[in-house]
Amino acid sequence: MERLHWVRHRCLQLISTDRRRGWYSPPSSLPPKSSLDTQDPLVQRVSGKRRVVVSKCGPHHAEYHSFSKGFQDNSIRTTKYTLISFIPMNLFQQFHRAANLYFLFLVLLNWVPVVEAFQKEITMIPLAVVLIVIAFKDAMEDYRRYRYDKKINNTLTHVYSRKHLRYVERRWAEVCVGDLVRLCCNEIIPADMVLLHSSDSNGVCHIETANLDGETNLKQRQVVRDLPQQGSEFIPENFSSRIECENPNNDLRRFKGFMEHPGKVRVGLHSENLLLRSCTVRNTETVIGIVVYAGHETKAMQNNSGPRYKRSKLERRLNMDVLWSVALLLLMCLIAALGHGVWLSGLQDTIFIIADDTHPTLAAFYMFWTMIIVLQVLIPISLYVSIEIVKLVQVYFIQNDLDLYNPVLDTGVQCRALNITEDLGQIQYLFSDKTGTLTENRMLFRRCTVSGTEYPHHENAISLEQYEAQGCGDHSLTLRSRTSKKSLSCKSLSCNRSSASLNTLTAESDTHSVHETLRRHTPGAFSSTMECAIVPDPQLQVKLSTLSSPMHSPLRQEAAEISHILDFFLALTVCNTVVVSSSTQPRHMVQMPVVRTPLRSLEEMKAMFQKLSLPRFPYSSSQNTNTPPSLTKKLFSRGRSASYSPNSNPQTTITTLQSPTKPSGTPSSTPSTPVTPALLSSGAWDEDVSDVEQAKDNSGDDTESNDEDEAEELLYEAESPDEAALVQAAKAYGCTLLGRSPEQVLVAVPGTGPLSIPLLHVLPFHSARKRMSVVVRHPLTGEVVVYTKGADNVIMELAEEAEDGISKEVIERTQKHLDKYAREGLRTLCVAKKVMEEQEYKAWLKRHEYAETSIENREELLLESAERLETNLTLLGATGIVDRLQEEVPETIEALQEARIKVWVLTGDKQETAINIAFACKLLRPTDHILMANCDSKEACEARLHELQHEIRQVTNGGVSKDDCSSDCVLVIDGRTLDYALQKELQGPFLELACCCRSVICCRSTPLQKSLVVRLVRDKLKVMTLAIGDGANDVSMIQMADVGIGISGQEGMQAVMSSDFAISRFKFLRKLILVHGHWCYTRLANMILYFFYKNVMYVNLLFWFQFFCGFSGSTMTNSWVLIFFNLLFTSVPPLVYGVLDKDVSAETLLDLPDLYKSGQNSQAYLPSTFWLNILDAFYQSLVCFFIPYSAYAGSDIGVFSFGSPINGSALLIILLHQVIESRTVTWIHATILLFSVLLYYAFVLLFGIACVTCNSPTNPYGIETKMMSEPLYYLVCGLTTVLALLPRILFRAFCNTISPSDLVRAQKMERLSAQDYSSSLRQWRENKAAQTHAVKPQYEC
Repeated sequence: MERLHWVRHRCLQLISTDRRRGWYSPPSSLPPKSSLDTQDPLVQRVSGKRRVVVSKCGPHHAEYHSFSKGFQDNSIRTTKYTLISFIPMNLFQQFHRAANLYFLFLVLLNWVPVVEAFQKEITMIPLAVVLIVIAFKDAMEDYRRYRYDKKINNTLTHVYSRKHLRYVERRWAEVCVGDLVRLCCNEIIPADMVLLHSSDSNGVCHIETANLDGETNLKQRQVVRDLPQQGSEFIPENFSSRIECENPNNDLRRFKGFMEHPGKVRVGLHSENLLLRSCTVRNTETVIGIVVYAGHETKAMQNNSGPRYKRSKLERRLNMDVLWSVALLLLMCLIAALGHGVWLSGLQDTIFIIADDTHPTLAAFYMFWTMIIVLQVLIPISLYVSIEIVKLVQVYFIQNDLDLYNPVLDTGVQCRALNITEDLGQIQYLFSDKTGTLTENRMLFRRCTVSGTEYPHHENAISLEQYEAQGCGDHSLTLRSRTSKKSLSCKSLSCNRSSASLNTLTAESDTHSVHETLRRHTPGAFSSTMECAIVPDPQLQVKLSTLSSPMHSPLRQEAAEISHILDFFLALTVCNTVVVSSSTQPRHMVQMPVVRTPLRSLEEMKAMFQKLSLPRFPYSSSQNTNTPPSLTKKLFSRGRSASYSPNSNPQTTITTLQSPTKPSGTPSSTPSTPVTPALLSSGAWDEDVSDVEQAKDNSGDDTESNDEDEAEELLYEAESPDEAALVQAAKAYGCTLLGRSPEQVLVAVPGTGPLSIPLLHVLPFHSARKRMSVVVRHPLTGEVVVYTKGADNVIMELAEEAEDGISKEVIERTQKHLDKYAREGLRTLCVAKKVMEEQEYKAWLKRHEYAETSIENREELLLESAERLETNLTLLGATGIVDRLQEEVPETIEALQEARIKVWVLTGDKQETAINIAFACKLLRPTDHILMANCDSKEACEARLHELQHEIRQVTNGGVSKDDCSSDCVLVIDGRTLDYALQKELQGPFLELACCCRSVICCRSTPLQKSLVVRLVRDKLKVMTLAIGDGANDVSMIQMADVGIGISGQEGMQAVMSSDFAISRFKFLRKLILVHGHWCYTRLANMILYFFYKNVMYVNLLFWFQFFCGFSGSTMTNSWVLIFFNLLFTSVPPLVYGVLDKDVSAETLLDLPDLYKSGQNSQAYLPSTFWLNILDAFYQSLVCFFIPYSAYAGSDIGVFSFGSPINGSALLIILLHQVIESRTVTWIHATILLFSVLLYYAFVLLFGIACVTCNSPTNPYGIETKMMSEPLYYLVCGLTTVLALLPRILFRAFCNTISPSDLVRAQKMERLSAQDYSSSLRQWRENKAAQTHAVKPQYEC
């Protein structure tokens, strides 16, 4: 029934006049301008680079049809064909192949009477078989696409109906641009919509984009600002705003446009306002949006480009050899044509030829085309189909290799490009990202420096080392789906107790051990157990304890330092895009509590901030310091916050704190929700020592009750591992992120409790700026504060602009700490702030709002606006985050280098960090000489490159080749110098220097630089390149390389979706390249050579016969056997050969990585190898033809009887030739070979008995039966086979004995016992090391 529905669907599509976009339509098929009503001014606006969208049900519904003219509906069609177009369209596609066109030409040529060689139907069989097989495969694939399209288009959603005045169910295919769509939690978004309403009181909706880009962390979307109905129930009929946005494109992270409200007020639209098709609503009960892109115009469908296609190096070589085969065919046909003309010219009054008026020259011309038909098998039409089949089976084997399976992710290797498997066996240069590729990308806060003071966190490091030594680390916790089970939140070690001194902290450690705490925690997004459990540094903890302890007031210098510490942790808490989730409902956002500020807490706040009375410290001062500390603890349980009124005077901010009767930071209509004790107690709250001692005395039941209160904890879902680690670090010191909305951030601050901080702007991270910023209004002072975090080199430059005496000293000390962190291999990040005056902020805001509402050049304007804001920063401090190496990375890199693969690392990290990681992963060795290239100008870069080249040449006397992988030099170059080196004038010197080094490390490199480096090496050196990465910044590099590999790690799936192959761990690269790459290349190369050999060998038999038949185009076998010989009888064994042949086992290939060089050097498929196979085929064909000719010379047998032993001998020779070339012969090989022989003889015997007139005008009846009944037949076949194969056997034996290749030596080693194999393996490595040492020039770089 399903197939009948498919037929009906196709017929309806053909009848319908609505021609929707199909597989081959352009990605942005928009209506032509001529189809629009140019007289309508409303439509004229649509015809430009933007579109206007109005609600289908609002006040502008009368204009809706004018605006929506030309917009596509929401139905999708990914099928290639319709029922009627399938045959012509599929044939059209198949005849894009040159081989199919060639055989079509032969079929048509055979219908010309003067050049006809066979029966017309017979010549069509090979082409028909190939076309039918491929057409059947395409039909099945297209039917599968049709069923998927039908399922998607019939999915139901709720659309507002103007007729029924309510939301009604409609199919996705019926949704149109301008429709108002209502979605509930966990529903999939049917089209690209602008978010107009959310049931969340803050106008927030969270979506999961896993269906789009594979990322499972929640992403926040926001209702359009300043909507007239915002904050109340959404009434569709009252929505009168109109949207003007850019035309459809495939940029998932960009959406430009604005919404014009009835009062002509324009509000900018961003990607944060857009709900993308295929994403899932996760956190909100109800959302309403207006459709702006539908169907194939949505960003999801614009990115649906289908499978990737690349041409492999072997395929390019194959195409060249096919051309040589064509040249050989033309030469043979030319010889036959000339021979036929000469033969006819020498004949006079012959009685066996019917005389005609054809001139010998014209007859020779006709004979040329006849021989093209006779010798057509020389061009291997079945080779292309066989290659596709073999590659599919190879992909199946790779994807089902258990050694490449990751049980944590429950995934193996993904082969996304099916046609370049053999390229894995020829890689010469490997370009790798560092973070997330070589390392775990699971960040752990290790240490920090604030105001020039370094806090090493020794206890934290020791605890983690002990924990890992006990084997308690569970990597699966970071990778399993967070929806699969209920999870607890990450919690710092100081959550249960607060401390005021080192002794207190030590006492607590005894009762709550690190290991117990670690075992209790299950992480959030990007968080592991290690990241969540952070032991605070005692020195830093003591300084923060002064905030909640009234016993001593800090000096002014101490207060300045503490103010920077608070600002530092506050920046870590708010300067991010982390989503706060509930532990009991991990996929839903924690609702922002409506916190109340009791009046009696004001004096306490004043008392605390009086200690830190600084002119520009963003907290208000007060004179009262007599508030008892116990009151603070009581107030924590009740919750308190402060909010700033924009209209208030900053000098009187404290008086603007809201009363208990009015919630802060939320609309008054929102019901009050008290803060739970769990939220308020999370973090490292500091107490008085006496309170701590009292808490210890009352331990027991109190401790248990506290733990119960803390069961309701928080999960942090971040877009990057760095953000999760930094938020967890801030939480360990009491600066806890409790909730986030578009307008505010709820933060718990040590000594005060929750504060509602108005969030004015978020300037997201940009690869050009290398930083992100948030603009907030402080809840107590009302000042506009900018918090910025980013790359250390960028922040330090921005901070240097605001130098004074103290700042300069802090910057210098911080720089020393950063250098120390980098040497330890830590990832460094700087944090800074800036306090803005109101006038300064208003001036910036005016220009920023203009940039936000712009459609053209919006990115440039926003970038300029952010850079204008992020100036004259005050440096707060820096963090050091450890990113551990993945398991077996050093062993993998060492094996790749032994395989003569040059490994380059392209990273955005500091030089010191990259060098440290390079040492850890054995990319750098202790004896290596590091060549540093850090230049500030193009001239200095040129001079430095020449200086390093001259130094190497002088020491080595020019003895280093460009493929030398044994060099002791490693080049380290920074991003600025790399910019100069990539310029056209310096590309040559840079490559010359890089080729003399064993490896190159490019630091501070941008995504563009990564792709430029790969392209430079690939194009200039003509080598096979592989790029591997895990993040969106690696996509350009992955796509530029010959083979791109994505790692499905912690940064989403962008790299995977752009790759040719996807793996989950870097260690899998070792077997993927050294084993599967080697096997795929050797198997395909040998199979291709075998195809050429067997076709040339068999065709030459027909060619030699022409010398004895006057070059008349006659054959000594019937046309059916001639066609089926290559199509059936000898086609299956090469497939088995290409799929199962194994020259060396996987274990040996992993033990001896230098065996991989055979693929790098294309030893299996060299031009010399190709021509040697052709010569061998010529020799075997001579033996196979002339031995039977000599045996039956002078006899009275017919032509077909003469051809019988020739065909039998040719079959045995071709099949046994494969046995000689095979390195592995299994029962499958033997079965297939025996089946081929039996199939041939069964066919010829049955054909000779049953088919009397099948080969008109000749009669093959009884020929095979008679010939096979004679002993001479078997003698001739046996002798011919032995003599034909003897030279190849002797040649193989001689080469393998006198000068065996490494592969042959490895094959011999595999036959040894385990003990002998181990000793031989050790001896092999010693010999290789000795050869390397002898060849390697002695020099000091």
